[in-house]
Amino acid sequence: MRKVKFYAGAAVMSTALLLGACGGAETEGNNNSASSAENAGEENQQLQGEIQVDGSSTVFPIMEAVAEEYMMEQPGVNVTVGQSGTGGGFEKFAAGETHVSNASRPIKEEEVKALEEAGIDFTEFEVAYDGLSVVVNKENDWVDHLTVDELKKIWVDNGETKKWSDIREGWPDEEIKLYSPGTDSGTYDYFNEVILEDAQIDKNAVLSEDDNVLVQGVTGDKNALGYFGYAYYAENKDNLKVVPIDGGEGPVEPTNETVESGEYSPLSRPLFVYVSNKAVAEDEAVYDYMKFMIENAGTLSEEVGYVSLPEEEYQSALEKLEGLKK
Repeated sequence: MRKVKFYAGAAVMSTALLLGACGGAETEGNNNSASSAENAGEENQQLQGEIQVDGSSTVFPIMEAVAEEYMMEQPGVNVTVGQSGTGGGFEKFAAGETHVSNASRPIKEEEVKALEEAGIDFTEFEVAYDGLSVVVNKENDWVDHLTVDELKKIWVDNGETKKWSDIREGWPDEEIKLYSPGTDSGTYDYFNEVILEDAQIDKNAVLSEDDNVLVQGVTGDKNALGYFGYAYYAENKDNLKVVPIDGGEGPVEPTNETVESGEYSPLSRPLFVYVSNKAVAEDEAVYDYMKFMIENAGTLSEEVGYVSLPEEEYQSALEKLEGLKK
């Protein structure tokens, strides 16, 4: 993306030098050049403003990349991206502290109610797919895959300390050290729903809203097991081992292909962005930022380790955004 901008700039500079060398060019040509420059200026209008974004730590890498690229094009707009978790992000959204809320799960009924009570109308956009990744330490040479039932047995609290040998015969008689996203995380909510089936998570698990803390925990303990968004595994795959999951059709490892196709089940999921309708309608910077985000979410999600949506879905999202301006 930055290379495209550089070459475009170089082309403009070369054109300017050529025009300068042809000092005797006709007046009509000069007028046409001036008109083109004026139109280009209108298309690249520089905006001013502050945009507050918060929410899912899973969606954070995408939105951080979007913000960085956007501020290169619109340096007068300051975009702040936080990662207080999906639940924490919705709390800030309902309090009117943010314009955009990121989520790694769909909004809950109680969160919708809180926004209604606050008088905040919003619109949901899907931005990418994620394959929630179960990982173990690189030195773990016994776990080749896990079934959904085994995952549930590991993670559901039963009042006892679990050992690897409790899960499968022949595995080490060593305590499993668990690392999980915190309770404000949409990743926690999703895992709780599809794996734990809303049972209590093991009380010995280390919980953190910061996925990097989870990465460090699993990296530092041979007997550790953790889970988080695919991008955090992709970024640290040299130090972690991903575990294929058997959802009933045999073990499947998360990859771009298995996540997009849904073969990596039940841990494939969409990622979301929610925006204030009023902010889009009344603040040109928020509208422009959201337009830029939708246009570039596919490329940037792939760059940071997630899976892009089909192109037609981004086009539909642009049409939905345009409807908020009317």
